[in-house]
Amino acid sequence: MDRRNFIKTSSMASLTALLMPGTLYSGVVGKSKINVGLIATGMRGQVHLDELLKRDDVEVTAIADPELKMVEMALGIFDKYKRPKPKVYSDGDYDYRNLLKRKDVDAVIISSPWEWHFEQATEAMYAGKITGLEVCGAMNLDECWGYVNTYEETKVPTFIMENVCYRRDIMAVFNMVREGKFGQLVHGQGGYQHDLRAVLFNDGRSAYGKGVNFGEQGFSESKWRTLHYVNRNAELYPTHGLGPVATMMDVNRGNRITHLTSMASKQAGLTDYIKKNAGENHPNAKVDFKEGDIVQTLLKCENGETILLTHDTSLQRPYNLGFRVQGTSGIWQDIGWGEFNQGFFYFEDEMNHSHRWTGSENYLKKYDHPLWLKHQDKAEGAGHGGMDYFLINDFVECIKANKEFPFDVYGLATWYAVTPLSEKSIAGNGASQSMPDFNKGKYKTRKPVFGFDDYT
Repeated sequence: MDRRNFIKTSSMASLTALLMPGTLYSGVVGKSKINVGLIATGMRGQVHLDELLKRDDVEVTAIADPELKMVEMALGIFDKYKRPKPKVYSDGDYDYRNLLKRKDVDAVIISSPWEWHFEQATEAMYAGKITGLEVCGAMNLDECWGYVNTYEETKVPTFIMENVCYRRDIMAVFNMVREGKFGQLVHGQGGYQHDLRAVLFNDGRSAYGKGVNFGEQGFSESKWRTLHYVNRNAELYPTHGLGPVATMMDVNRGNRITHLTSMASKQAGLTDYIKKNAGENHPNAKVDFKEGDIVQTLLKCENGETILLTHDTSLQRPYNLGFRVQGTSGIWQDIGWGEFNQGFFYFEDEMNHSHRWTGSENYLKKYDHPLWLKHQDKAEGAGHGGMDYFLINDFVECIKANKEFPFDVYGLATWYAVTPLSEKSIAGNGASQSMPDFNKGKYKTRKPVFGFDDYT
């Protein structure tokens, strides 16, 4: 059954209820518990599940995943929290459609392989299910317009689940931006600088960091993620770097990205890794990986700012997303995992034009975001240093409070579009690519909502 036929036979009653005037989440607001279904229960889906099951205002009523091992691991989390077991849909790749038909599912969180995002998210919207979508980049630009057009037809809210926006140091810097500490913003940087070789070649049998298999012989992400490195040369994972900087620069809320250009280095890291671990004669040592080891993408904003993204996942390196925020009055440079004692600031008026960095801890403590101060005890122990608590909390609390998602379908389309546009730019030797205005002009009057201390 293709997507259009599925849409026609979906539960349109729930969609009709959602479209009632006066509320974003009709049929859900006022409920003591939000019923959530999970589509895909791999490692990322299990992190979301763990956060959901900690809450007394959420019931996870159904899960869908064709990978029985992942379903088994997910059910173990229900046992951990002594919560009722969900209905399981694991009969093939499309059994999730039966989950979408359930009346006891108000919202879904989708954590599937990237190539499934568009199909599953748009079907969820047509089925009337509030949608939380994990991050990646689009397969093509048509998908980005498809997200927007589906939302504008259905009015079903969609939340792009970018957790790095909630990192404690980033929210403190965001607070400094809002208070004018950096003056007029001029430039920002970020990226995905994370050695993923052990993830891309994890077969579930070899010692972690020693496997060289992927695809059908892989485990978890190596089953599918590595194939993107074989087949594409692009900024494959733009949102971790772009999301935080875009919120600081009010992208889609008073500003927009107008165009980008992208370049990629040669590929050597993955082949070298395979040869070192399995020898030059291993079949995978002869695979032609298209993805360059270092991909850099420069974006220009309508208000004049530039943003530089770096995708660096195929070489040995420490983890560092490489954030930089630079304005007329100061600069912040991130160098590590996001702890308050890593990274540097420079404010020349305060530092007597010393031209020397100062440590970040005192500034980040001074400007610690009110949401972190309010929720830090609940966030302790949550995934990715507490970020995943805030991500799930915003998803649930926005629904309960009938408030707009901070990262909506227009942000989703813009952030996801970086991937196909960068792919085209690289193929054209760095040719400039125009970013569509997915807001259709509405960005000029839309107000920022992320990060305000009374928001959730």
